[in-house]
Amino acid sequence: MKTLLRKISLAVLTVILVAGLSSCEATKNANNAQKGAVIGTAGGAILGAIIGNNAGKGGKGEIGAVIGGVVGGTAGVLIGNKMDKQAQKIEEEIPGAKVERIEDGILVTFDENSGVHFDTNLYNITASSAELLTKLANILKEYPDTNVLVVGHTDSSGSAAYNMTLSEKRAYAVTNYFVQNKGLSASRFTTTWFGEDQPIADNSTVVGRAKNRRVNVAIVPNEKMKEDARKEAGEN
Repeated sequence: MKTLLRKISLAVLTVILVAGLSSCEATKNANNAQKGAVIGTAGGAILGAIIGNNAGKGGKGEIGAVIGGVVGGTAGVLIGNKMDKQAQKIEEEIPGAKVERIEDGILVTFDENSGVHFDTNLYNITASSAELLTKLANILKEYPDTNVLVVGHTDSSGSAAYNMTLSEKRAYAVTNYFVQNKGLSASRFTTTWFGEDQPIADNSTVVGRAKNRRVNVAIVPNEKMKEDARKEAGEN
């Protein structure tokens, strides 16, 4: 009986906390599945958001393993609340970036309009980009029980081979900045890249190409966060 009452109390509390965060742009449109209130077997929605319109071309294995499955029940709501708070903080401190709450994770997209960008054909972190990445690094330190996926993309200008290499260098530039410059644990990061293969916009237009030149950072709960949430919810 005590266990049942505890579960009910936790569920009511987390619903109240989630409701209180509903004004955040990144979370106000999130449905129950995105907040982890239902059980899922794979992070399909966030996977699709990361790799764009051509999810069938591959890359699911490594990325899917990092993202993992969506946690359900009261534990999922507890996780969702923590991720909502983190998303809101990112949105407030890095207003130029696109911040989305998808399933159990947070997707941050940096493109030419976000404040974190790369000069043409280059992959070094600029001074302005470093300032914003430092803010994100500080938030990642505040929420240590997460894994981070960094994914690099380019537009279709230039050869496919060149773009693949460029997207790799840009993705690693971001990861290395977090690890080497900001002291975050390398074990939290997985870095991958797709070159021009995963566009999210039309490469035949200037606007579309600008959107495709991007680096995504996906932040997902690690196993410790999931296990702690299950224990708190009495679901072990």
